[in-house]
Amino acid sequence: MPQPETTVERGIVEPGYTHFDELDSMGFVHNSRYMVLVERALTTFWARQGFAFTDGKYTQPDVFLAVAEFSISYRAPIRGTGEIGIHLWMDKLSDSSAVYGFRVLSADGGVVHAEGRRVHIRLDPKTLRPTAWSDAFNDVAKTLL
Repeated sequence: MPQPETTVERGIVEPGYTHFDELDSMGFVHNSRYMVLVERALTTFWARQGFAFTDGKYTQPDVFLAVAEFSISYRAPIRGTGEIGIHLWMDKLSDSSAVYGFRVLSADGGVVHAEGRRVHIRLDPKTLRPTAWSDAFNDVAKTLL
């Protein structure tokens, strides 16, 4: 899949694609699919950095996390299938949480279809209590700050 032609000052733009089964009866991407598009972009970014869920196992302990908040504002509908870009950055990184900002963009970056934020909390798999990110996670996360 080609990379979106979008340059950003902060964060990265992950390429995405909208599919026919994501459309509503008006031919717009259904509102619930935007969260999936953001989830896929985050998963792709972190998997490229070595943080993934493969063969039923986490490749890094930092992958065990929960979404504590997800908010989204819709700006302009995505009309039909095709390439898009997901602009991701990190607004805040604390000991056990990460606050992401995102924008769902047209492939050329000229249209902002939606924007919002998502908060992750790293959990200890045994206690299910918040726990600190690893140094490896912090190193990668700083590239999004």
